[in-house]
Amino acid sequence: MIQSYIIVSIFNLYIFNVTFDFMTDTFDNIPIRNNMQTVAFYNLENLFDLIDNPNTHDTDFLPTSAKKWTPKRYDNKLRKLGFAISNIGRKETGKHPAIVGLAEVENAKVIQDLIASKHLDGCNYSYIHYNSPDERGIDVALLYDMTAFTVLHSETCNVALFDADGLPDYTRDILLVCGLLDGEKVYVVVNHWSSRREGEKETEYKRLASANSVIDIISKITTADADAKILVIGDFNDEPHNTSIKLLASQCHLFNPMETLRSFSRGSIYHNHQWHLFDQIMMSANFLKPSKDLLEYYTANIFDDDFLKLFNGRYKGTPFRTYVGKKYKGGYSDHFPVYAIFKK
Repeated sequence: MIQSYIIVSIFNLYIFNVTFDFMTDTFDNIPIRNNMQTVAFYNLENLFDLIDNPNTHDTDFLPTSAKKWTPKRYDNKLRKLGFAISNIGRKETGKHPAIVGLAEVENAKVIQDLIASKHLDGCNYSYIHYNSPDERGIDVALLYDMTAFTVLHSETCNVALFDADGLPDYTRDILLVCGLLDGEKVYVVVNHWSSRREGEKETEYKRLASANSVIDIISKITTADADAKILVIGDFNDEPHNTSIKLLASQCHLFNPMETLRSFSRGSIYHNHQWHLFDQIMMSANFLKPSKDLLEYYTANIFDDDFLKLFNGRYKGTPFRTYVGKKYKGGYSDHFPVYAIFKK
């Protein structure tokens, strides 16, 4: 009897983890607030398609690979990510985000499949994406609700990096998109800076190079438009207190609401038994000016609702990942999304 109870309990825990995101939306009864918009960022943890690209290192994500990246697993990830994205900021605004910066997307196809997935179909999303020279073939992109945001211009900026031998070290491009958010001109700079895989100090120069690239981008924007409203979003692989972020914020007079969000028990990614807040949203100071007719900053947060977390075991409360190494877990991502709310 006890053994049967244990088996049933384990089965129920498994079903809960797999299906929680397909349950009735917790935020359905929240009224839509038309004077508010959500801007979000989400590192999707290796959203690859099932096709081998001979020009990139994508062989880990094929049906024949050790990870067994199958159509079923791909579709499951799309549904889960779509559910997560559709609920970012919904508690505050009653609706899905107007703008979502993305990291770790392989190509335009995976973004199209994501937009067409169960929970995003009908959200009026379109996207901006450019292929970058990253050796793994992962890029940044921007999702936007066409009823809330109109694209005026987009371009990418290459970050020039070199290894110890003086050879090019390819990384993700920085994406710049200019558009009208609720009729107001806004610049969005989407980032995914170099990782710390080879050591924090050893790779710091790469993130400083990216910070300087963003400084150059913002300088060009503000030279042409001194009152430009600018959002800098991304996975920076550095914390708000690190040199690269402090340099960027101080040089460009950016407000970083994420500074107060990280704690011993909270962040956007959990690594080596420690929380980090690598995913951030920064903004030009003019978003802080009170106005009746223009967008102003309202609040920011980490979107770490329970359905995105492991709910038992030694890593309880950390992101419910798709993979841990080569072991398939069937979750969302190794990052939590972050978001900021703006209101008129």
